[in-house]
Amino acid sequence: MANTVINSSNAPAPIGPYSQAILANNVLYISGQIALEPSTGNLISDDIETETHQVMKNLQAILQEAGLDFKDVVKCSIFVKDLNNFTRINAVYGGYFTQSPPARETVEVSRLPKDVNVEISCIAVKTS
Repeated sequence: MANTVINSSNAPAPIGPYSQAILANNVLYISGQIALEPSTGNLISDDIETETHQVMKNLQAILQEAGLDFKDVVKCSIFVKDLNNFTRINAVYGGYFTQSPPARETVEVSRLPKDVNVEISCIAVKTS
């Protein structure tokens, strides 16, 4: 089975040599998303909640392009610049996974692309 590149115009274009997502054997691997607004390319960083919502909207656009939704996500990785923001990020993130949340890790890092505060990647499984 060949890998399929998934690209949504409703999510920001990659800022490097990578794809938004790859579908391989019914598993969707979504690259880390940051809070770039897709139509303008502007960074959304008013506050950590708004930034996290934009990250989740970008993930959602890619999931939808592949015919999936958050209920299909089995694993997320969250990278944060300041773990003191964890509770606020988690509150927003949890609103997108209302039942059976996926496996996850959250890691504090010293720096992220474009100096954002949060980056999230995920893996989803296509069952139909």
